[in-house]
Amino acid sequence: MPHVTFVPLVGFRVREAEMLELGMSLPGLHDRARAIGQLPALGLLTLAGMLPHDWTCDYLPLDTIDQSAVDRILSGHPDLVAISALTASVLDAYRLSEKLRATGVRTVIGGLHATAMPDEAARFCDAVVVGPAEPVWREVLSDARAGQLRTVYDARKRPAPIAWTMPRFDLLNGDMARYTLQTQRGCPLACDFCAASRLLGGFVEKPAARFDEELQAIARLSPRPVIELADDNTFAGSRSPDELFEVLERSGARYFTEADWRIGERPEVLAGLARSGCLQVLMGVESLVFRYPGMGQKQAELDRVLAAVERIQAAGVAVNGCFILGADGETRTSIDRLVDFLLTSPFADIQITLQTPFPGTQLRRRLAEQGRLLNDRDWSHYTLFDVTYRPDRMPVEELEQAFRDVLRAVFSDAASQRRDRIRREVWRKGHALRSKSRCSKLVDEAGIHPCQSP
Repeated sequence: MPHVTFVPLVGFRVREAEMLELGMSLPGLHDRARAIGQLPALGLLTLAGMLPHDWTCDYLPLDTIDQSAVDRILSGHPDLVAISALTASVLDAYRLSEKLRATGVRTVIGGLHATAMPDEAARFCDAVVVGPAEPVWREVLSDARAGQLRTVYDARKRPAPIAWTMPRFDLLNGDMARYTLQTQRGCPLACDFCAASRLLGGFVEKPAARFDEELQAIARLSPRPVIELADDNTFAGSRSPDELFEVLERSGARYFTEADWRIGERPEVLAGLARSGCLQVLMGVESLVFRYPGMGQKQAELDRVLAAVERIQAAGVAVNGCFILGADGETRTSIDRLVDFLLTSPFADIQITLQTPFPGTQLRRRLAEQGRLLNDRDWSHYTLFDVTYRPDRMPVEELEQAFRDVLRAVFSDAASQRRDRIRREVWRKGHALRSKSRCSKLVDEAGIHPCQSP
């Protein structure tokens, strides 16, 4: 039987030595980085679910590329190795691919970076998949079996409805701290720093029935799982959130998701978030000094955004406020002002990254046209924690130092403990709301009030 090995390049990457040391010394920063680095690669698991019955597979996440990693892959005698990588790890992907090809094993690379830079990727592998792989995956397998792989398979030229194949969660062996699921793909907004909302196709919502089946599959591996919804902007579509809330509440899962602040102005969303098991919403505030193009109705005054945050947390769901440092107009004064704001802000959690001009984004095109990209910094610097362009109002070195100073202040023990207290209080509200909802359901369904029963 032909065999394919799926290799996601995982782990959190930081290039700059002082940043790496900071990441290890600041628990709040380190814990979030570790959680992100351990998330399963949903795209590869989905392709595994599409394999014909006469193909076998294994799933081998790697965080470092060395000879032992190559030997582990080769021990499975694969006919094809499918590698997925983000920009920060794509040089590792290229190196792994070349090592495997030297032994006669064929490789295919896909993902956001390969989609944005297919000609570059094609120099290091047998085949590149451009766009979402599902429309061309069976063709890739057929050509690999025949020894006739083409250089590029452009899925964007094969428009077809998404089949929403069941991912092979069983390949994870049930030992994941968090599982990944999607309720939708893409985002109706088009912020100029984001590639995901456009490179892999337009915005489309997954049927609630399919999402329900996927949750049931995960529950068979982990009875009360923790889910990270791999959505770009949950609840941004037109359908009623009640469909998703009903499925999530029935599953008993606890989940984290991403959404924009506007859900704080939608009573129908606020009413169901905590009840359905939502613990935290990742929310992009982005910048206090720059309004990125393409943000649509997400663009608003800070007071309005903060009011929405307060309402979301009053509904029992913690908000992780995401900020991007280094946008045009940023100065040391504006950065110090951001620190003062964050140290007293209502957010239960904080995420801070550097503006990063990823391939395929309008941001990169704009900075390239202005001659501001740092050409001596390769893809391994595109980590969200390394400066890769010249700021417009400060030297590169000043932005680097300012970013480190922000992290030290915002993730200090005192600041982290303050957010911990906020988060615990928010989650107490969420627990009370879920308990009240369960009591109400039992009363409605059986006429028994569990709080009064012996």
